[in-house]
Amino acid sequence: MKTNPNTTTLDQFTTQHYGPKGTKKREAFERGYEQFKVGALIHDARIKAGLTQEQLAQKVGSTRSYISKIENDIKEVRISNLQKIVELGLGGKLELRIKL
Repeated sequence: MKTNPNTTTLDQFTTQHYGPKGTKKREAFERGYEQFKVGALIHDARIKAGLTQEQLAQKVGSTRSYISKIENDIKEVRISNLQKIVELGLGGKLELRIKL
């Protein structure tokens, strides 16, 4: 398979626009991306479970608005609330890891 010489990898693009790893701008970007990723994962899992935002909110004792804000990266989610959403609402298991 031929590759286009003008193709840029995600890491190259990120370095070009946010600086090399370890810089303040790059670290801020990566933190924001991780938060965005949490919302996207919840959204995908909710859809896969066949639930509306309202149904998921009812299962975890929350509001549809709160679930929407998490999914759309408007509000950060606390780990305890994330655990409720994943375990009570979606029937899954939350696993966290620390990478050094």
